[in-house]
Amino acid sequence: MHKLHTLQNGLKILLVPYTGTQAVAVFVSAKTGSKNETKEINGISHFLEHMVFKGTEKMKDQTELSEAIDKLGGGFNGFTSEENTSYYAKVANQHLELAIDWVSQLYLKPIIPAHDVKKEKSIIIEEINMYKDNPMSFVANLWQELLYPDQPAGWPIAGTKKSVNNIKHKDLVSYWKNNYVANNTLVCLAGNFDSKKALSLLKKYFGKINDGKSNIKPRLIEKQKSPALKIHFKETDQTHLLLGVKTFNVHDKRKYPLALLSETLGGMMSSRLFIEIREKRGLAYYVGTSTEENIDSGFLVTRAGVENKNSYEAVKAILEEYKKVRKEGITAEELKKAKDYIKGQTVLGLESCEALAGFYSGQELAGEKIKTPKEIFKEIDKIEKSDIVKVAKDVFRPERLNLAMVGPISDQNKFKQLLKEF
Repeated sequence: MHKLHTLQNGLKILLVPYTGTQAVAVFVSAKTGSKNETKEINGISHFLEHMVFKGTEKMKDQTELSEAIDKLGGGFNGFTSEENTSYYAKVANQHLELAIDWVSQLYLKPIIPAHDVKKEKSIIIEEINMYKDNPMSFVANLWQELLYPDQPAGWPIAGTKKSVNNIKHKDLVSYWKNNYVANNTLVCLAGNFDSKKALSLLKKYFGKINDGKSNIKPRLIEKQKSPALKIHFKETDQTHLLLGVKTFNVHDKRKYPLALLSETLGGMMSSRLFIEIREKRGLAYYVGTSTEENIDSGFLVTRAGVENKNSYEAVKAILEEYKKVRKEGITAEELKKAKDYIKGQTVLGLESCEALAGFYSGQELAGEKIKTPKEIFKEIDKIEKSDIVKVAKDVFRPERLNLAMVGPISDQNKFKQLLKEF
């Protein structure tokens, strides 16, 4: 059973014991991401994540840092999102203390070498170029920009070439000092370990974390009053599109019927959109629907890659399915299938200790009451067909509708008209 401990300095430690493995995963997360940034230094959370891996007080460079886990046969990584920056190491459980020490060094004692800043800028700019050259990836950035123009929620996590070039060494050090502090940090340990010993070790290595006040995240501004469209013209063999609606934040109980609605529409290979768009009409190789809930925002979106000449038909077909489910809801058979699918995918997805750490720490970082999979399944089991109809009517409304596209599209008017008729 998971247990959350809060130290006097505000540091939170979350223990998730799991005897079905011989491994342990040590996660540490700062509650800061691209939503906490200013436009001038957009991308600094991600930039800092890169720089942390350049070495620590104990492990002087990237090679030493990597070898410390490599020689244990373990794995490690870091990642940045709109709201959090996280680092982890996964090892066999006999190496628990070494992994805790390693992660604490990374988080609390990075060197952030000034001489590497210029070189890392070039690497990150190449990463930005890579995403922009990949329409399937770039359309996702376009989608965020469409949903929340000219505010942190709509800015790319990696930043822009201009903003990355603006970031100086002193900015990185200051951002680290301000955000990697006790009351802004969660340490999560998941896997096979003795809880008493593990808590003692975590206090030993993380107990002296700096106090301080983290950057305040700006309030998200909702401006949309009508359907919105954003098209990036690019000569491609395939048009990539994201079509969907703004929905709810992570604290809204409607997220559960919304998840079932999403799975029914496009979450499975037997879902409505997969059958209609790919199997019946042959319009797309990939098509799928998913949801995302953050602390202050959320959306349901259908992704598809279609032959350029079929982009209009594909958008029209997706909108037709949205209208149909808004009017009629889903069948009892579809509801049962969606419930069973979510339960099965959740169970399979939580077989590794790093997945468990992500599952439990994600809830705590979002400020939710932590629920076990079984508790979430109970919430899902309560949902009826009428709940699906209600949530479909709530979200499938013109003022929530958005379409982002990347491809050789010169005529935007026909897509504007489609959205207008929704």
